[in-house]
Amino acid sequence: MEPESPSPSPSEPAVTTCYRHPKVESYVRCTRCERFICPDCMHDAAVGHQCPECVKEGARTVRQARTAFGGRISTVPLVTYVLIALNVLAYVGELIRPQIVDDFAMLGRGLLGPDGLHYVWQDIYPADFQPEGVIDGEWYRLLTGEFLHLPPTEGTFGILHIVMNMVTLWNVGRIVEAQLGRARYLALYLLSGLGGAVLVLLLAPDDTTVGASGAIFGVCTAYYVLARRLGADPSSVNRFMIGLLLWLVISAVATSWQGHLGGLLTGGLVALAFAYAPRDRRRAVIQAGACAAILVLLVVLAVGKVAAMTT
Repeated sequence: MEPESPSPSPSEPAVTTCYRHPKVESYVRCTRCERFICPDCMHDAAVGHQCPECVKEGARTVRQARTAFGGRISTVPLVTYVLIALNVLAYVGELIRPQIVDDFAMLGRGLLGPDGLHYVWQDIYPADFQPEGVIDGEWYRLLTGEFLHLPPTEGTFGILHIVMNMVTLWNVGRIVEAQLGRARYLALYLLSGLGGAVLVLLLAPDDTTVGASGAIFGVCTAYYVLARRLGADPSSVNRFMIGLLLWLVISAVATSWQGHLGGLLTGGLVALAFAYAPRDRRRAVIQAGACAAILVLLVVLAVGKVAAMTT
């Protein structure tokens, strides 16, 4: 008969292991669930340590910090960086293939001749001329034009166009994004550019225009609205708005004032919805509803204009 193994002394502590790593001895408990955790599973807490599951559970119950307009606080203006990159890439594309402007610009209506050149729309035109632009169903031009600038063929002014816009987006866009959050800021930019495109379609459908400045005007207008809402120095923000309006007047000489004005008005409407929505649980719904209503309005105006041009 084999002798029985000696039982542990009552004073000898039992071996405990980490609940996530059973082979690792541990004598430290999570301060929330009181399960044993090893050094790899320990997360510093205000008192003691917590396990990974309790940390995740706590993160879900902690209220996310928000800006005054409901956006999530972030330290990196990622959307501004991406928008600048897209504009620069589009301009590089224009350098490599100038035809991009004709293919993606905000062209209300036009004709493509058999020689590959573009012509202004005529009520009577040869059968071998093909319609182009949104009148031919190319609705994407209303959005792709938001990332185009004056082509390099415009000389120094063509380069100055993108430089001025990107410097403005860098300086103003980062501030607006920090106040609105990424999602609201992106909605503002896209709707402003679309608003500029629609106003060009309504007032100057025969013009081939590039619409990046419309989105920039919308961002600048939003900066003014948000600054006033936050109680910034009226004299400084008013000077900013006067400079923006002066820029609008000067732009009428060399670029599309319709696109600039459309972006300014649309950006102002979106910013007002973001700035003056009630600060309660309804805020996100009201802001999203306002953006949706503005989008529907722009689409209705564009579709109505194209329908009128084709009848």
